[in-house]
Amino acid sequence: MHLERRLLKEVAVLASKRLKFLLPAAGAVPLSLVLTGCSGGVLDPQGPIGAADAKILLDALGAMLLVVVPTILAALLFAWRFRASNPRARYQPEFVYSGRIELVVWAIPILIIVFLGGVIWIGSHDLDPYKPIRAQDKALEVQVVSLDWKWLFIYPDEGIASVNELFVPAGVPVHLSLTSAAVMNAFFVPQLGSMIATMHGMVTQLHLQADHAGEFYGESTQFSGDGFSDMHFILHAVPVDSFAKWVAKVEEGERWLDRDGYLALLRESQNVNPFTYHSVEPGLFEDIVAGRLPPGQGPGSEGSGPPVRPRGAK
Repeated sequence: MHLERRLLKEVAVLASKRLKFLLPAAGAVPLSLVLTGCSGGVLDPQGPIGAADAKILLDALGAMLLVVVPTILAALLFAWRFRASNPRARYQPEFVYSGRIELVVWAIPILIIVFLGGVIWIGSHDLDPYKPIRAQDKALEVQVVSLDWKWLFIYPDEGIASVNELFVPAGVPVHLSLTSAAVMNAFFVPQLGSMIATMHGMVTQLHLQADHAGEFYGESTQFSGDGFSDMHFILHAVPVDSFAKWVAKVEEGERWLDRDGYLALLRESQNVNPFTYHSVEPGLFEDIVAGRLPPGQGPGSEGSGPPVRPRGAK
């Protein structure tokens, strides 16, 4: 018992002497990770969901550092303390067990696991993608269809649609209903939050919000064939009045999205520039989900020739 107490005391003294030199460097590690993060990524959140996701990541990182950093320091301290040239280090071959050391070794990781479990439990409920965002404004409804290899965004209340470009009002919640016309994809706007799958014959839900006006990169994170690298879009968060002006401008366009236009859009195409439809056939999204419209041929299918231009396109 005396040896155990003396050993723990010596380790604590050595640690205190060296921590005053190592703490500034250790404290710079998480700070450097944040500062060197790529602009526009998950560590640069621009909405409530993205901010909550980033907080969970940083909380988990901090909790794990509480285990990793002391473990590394302990390994270095023990190597220094019991080096061959240190005459004060005592060789104790009879030492095989210490209840106090076992308590420290097991209690700290268990507490960390309990903490992380609580963070995950709370976060998984608060950040449920199906859970609406509390706000005074009514959520904007957007129906999303992943195609090969492009994104179709339908605004059912406005009766318009866009391809590879999503406009939303800043500070207003957005309710996305997502499906896939072909293979499985994954919808993700890193700065705004949660990633969610799009699957053929199914509808998934996602609630997002951009706190401020700006342009945010969106992409598919599920590999889906040759044109996967081009399957990205820009989410434009604009002031409410600017969004109304954009809707009015789209309504003055010439393209009309009906069943024939959708079948033309369904053909495989790569690196598609954004364009809009001034009107959408009612119930088109529901027909896609219910299978009343044929699915996409899928990557590498025979007969998937060059894309057919949408009806009314110049």
